[in-house]
Amino acid sequence: MTLEFLDLSKTFSGEMEGESVHTLDHIEYRVENGRFVTIIGPSGCGKTTLLRIIAGLEKASAGKVLLDGKEMVQGSEEVGMVFQEYALFPWRTTLQNIEMGLEIRGISREKRRLTAMEYVKNFDLAGFENRYPRELSGGMKQRVAIARTLIMNPRIVLMDEPFGSLDSQTRNAMQEFLLKIWQKRGDTIIFVTHNVDEAVFLSDEIVVLSRRPARMIKRIEVELSRPRDRTSEECNKIRRDVLKILEEEMKREG
Repeated sequence: MTLEFLDLSKTFSGEMEGESVHTLDHIEYRVENGRFVTIIGPSGCGKTTLLRIIAGLEKASAGKVLLDGKEMVQGSEEVGMVFQEYALFPWRTTLQNIEMGLEIRGISREKRRLTAMEYVKNFDLAGFENRYPRELSGGMKQRVAIARTLIMNPRIVLMDEPFGSLDSQTRNAMQEFLLKIWQKRGDTIIFVTHNVDEAVFLSDEIVVLSRRPARMIKRIEVELSRPRDRTSEECNKIRRDVLKILEEEMKREG
């Protein structure tokens, strides 16, 4: 599987008549199967907009997104997305939230329940399958949200700052949990974050975007074995490199 962005640009209409906001500027990129790619850049540069275009939730103003050489269509089941705010339905239990996509697909109640229970077990949610979102911790809610996406077996998993609202200890635990699931499944993940440490810990490759309108200014291969020591000199060197790129970008733009 290969995912390609070909000359992607996006411009939104502004609040005033005739006003426009240029968000993405000629993004060219290629993601190979099974890679964990992190996108990082200044706040408001267009990272989420890029994910939404890949997911088919926004239409590019110019350019294309190709999967194995074919243009992606809106609503494609090849793509799954995990949001920062969990996006769980408060009236559905853990189990019901996880199996929702299978229910929409018309899978029988017995089959989808059995499949969802496997995800409950594998995502350390046993004992909480009949709890509602209000009864779950932040980390549990995000595990439910990830399970609800992965149960659909998308070829590409998009994650928009999924751990941004968690405390640092829970965030670290969720990063390790995600890596364990990813290494077991081999999904292709595109992960947006503002956190440089998180990017270094998780990624095969870090893509650094400029300020809006976002351009790709650097691709950094993270050629470190896993599990990674967050405090190692190797991780710290990459962290310093990414921070330097971001700092220079901010200075360049004044």
